[in-house]
Amino acid sequence: MDLLLVSLASMFAGFVDAIVGGGGLILVPSLFAIFPGTPPATLFGINKSASIWGTAFAARQYGRRVDLPWRALAPAAAAGFAGSLAGAWAVTAVDPGFLRKLLPLVLLGVLAYTLARKHLGRDHAPRYSGRAEMLAAACVGVVLGFYDGFFGPGTGSFFIFLFVRWLGYDFLHASACAKLMNTATNLAALLLFAATGHVWWQYAATLAVANVAGSLLGTRLALRHGAGFVRGMFILVVGALILRTGYDAFLR
Repeated sequence: MDLLLVSLASMFAGFVDAIVGGGGLILVPSLFAIFPGTPPATLFGINKSASIWGTAFAARQYGRRVDLPWRALAPAAAAGFAGSLAGAWAVTAVDPGFLRKLLPLVLLGVLAYTLARKHLGRDHAPRYSGRAEMLAAACVGVVLGFYDGFFGPGTGSFFIFLFVRWLGYDFLHASACAKLMNTATNLAALLLFAATGHVWWQYAATLAVANVAGSLLGTRLALRHGAGFVRGMFILVVGALILRTGYDAFLR
């Protein structure tokens, strides 16, 4: 029964992750609820062992249908990988608890800005090209990669927001780019968790299959309905993240 419940959570997480990120909002609390006595690092390792497959498959699906700036994204993904490793190492030395109260406030600012700019992310109009685009994407990668390794919640949504706001992408292109970036940061964290024995491999394969199934469905919906649909889902997921992280930070 435990495996069935976390598999359903993994499938729904993959569905949400494929569209706008934020799947960890679903799977991580489910793992903590179902396995309350398990060390947090192990639960995070299980989450990464499932989510990396969903994001990787979503990145592949998007790459087939969306024209992506690979010359900028490849170095950015490498920067995200390095940043995530650094963040995962930093969390062993510094308590990330101070971010719990800051996160819902940052997310609230992201949501308010997105709602105020009604046309934000509807049109694909990249602001940079060549080396400038590569540098901007790499900055996004290393900063959010470090955040993902160090703390994590909302990383996919932050990737999308920065690709829209800073680089000028529409929500569909931003979501596609976010999947590649998130795959790199998830891989770095997974390697670290695996090296320290914090992955339950007997659960990993089943949860990965469920996550991929949800991811494929979410990707199809995003590609079929376009940037407007992704924007709407982004607003819903960020709103849910605000409620969840706000509860954890101030009421729990």
